[in-house]
Parts: sequence; C-alpha cells; structure tokens
Amino acid sequence: MTRRVVVFDFGGVLLDWNPRHLYRKLFAGDEAAVDAFLTEVCPPEWNLAQDAGRDFDAAVAALMPAHRDKLPLILAWRDRFEEMIPDALHDTVAVARELKDRGVPLYALTNWSHETFPGQRQRFDFMDWFAGIVVSGEEKVAKPDPRIYRILLERYGLRAAEAVFIDDNPHNAQAASALGLHGVHFRSAAELRRELQELSLL
Repeated sequence: MTRRVVVFDFGGVLLDWNPRHLYRKLFAGDEAAVDAFLTEVCPPEWNLAQDAGRDFDAAVAALMPAHRDKLPLILAWRDRFEEMIPDALHDTVAVARELKDRGVPLYALTNWSHETFPGQRQRFDFMDWFAGIVVSGEEKVAKPDPRIYRILLERYGLRAAEAVFIDDNPHNAQAASALGLHGVHFRSAAELRRELQELSLL
C-alpha cells in the first residue's frame, strides 16, 4: 500500500531539544557536572515520567529529600525549559515544508510533558502545519508503548499501512513498525529526504 501520510516526532527531529543546552549554562560549562546531574539527579527515566503524564510538582517531590540541595537546578527544568530548545532543526523543518507543499498530510506524535508543551507550540509556527498532534503527557502514555500509536491512528482515522513515522529514538521507530507504520530512525535531514524520496513522498 502507498505511504501517503507522514508523522513526525518533535524533539531531536524538528526541534533541537537537549537539556544540556540549559545545564551547560547552569554549571558554567563543566561537562562532568552536567553529566552527573543528568545521570544521577534528573536522568532520562525521570523525565519520561513527566512525558507519561506526571505533574512537575510530583516529579520534584520524587527527588526530595535525596537531592534537596539541588532544588534550584531541578526547578530550572520547568522554569527555564525554553532554553533546552534554542532553535528548530531547520533542515528537517525544510523537509516538512516540502511535504506540506506537496499536499502530504502531516501529523505529530511527541513524548512531551503536558505542562511544557503549550508554550513551545506557540513559539514555533511550523506546528500549525500539522493536521493533528498527539502529546504523550496529555494522554498519560508515552512512546514506545503501542497504545499511544493507536491513539494517533484512531483519533485521526489513519491507516498504519499508509503512514510513515519519524523519530530520533530507534526504539520508538521500531515500535511504530511493529504496528504496521513505516518507522524511520531519524539521523539527519539528508538521510530522511532520501528515504522519503524512495517512498515517493518527495
């Protein structure tokens, strides 16, 4: 069946999201201190719980009292969240624009806290290109759980066999493929463009 719909992840694909952008400032460029903080205090699994719907106040409480001395740094995750995304990834945004200009329906499926997503949606105009956006924090389930892909498909009446899904996390791309979507592990805009050309979408 022809692939005719493209679903994008946001962070790491269309947006340069990385907590290091913020914490390098807070630790004055001390990479070892940044590594320690993002491994021992606010590791990926801690952030994933917010992506799956946990409120930030509960996330902070989960780190107390073991890391009470780091409270200002922990609160910066929410209060200075915008600094984790200094810009869009313009080469990939250009690919999305080409798809849009060709009339390819665009959707998005993102692991993102329900508390920090709204402000960033207002910040980046290209998010208006998407016919639908599913945010994990709003659904209280995160990729690669199959349920969130099914939410996307059912909500917008999409057929898995007609959809391409692009994510910088290989596990998320593989989970999409297991459900019948064409999962693409994003590495670069150039590689993505070639794959979309092979699928006759560009």
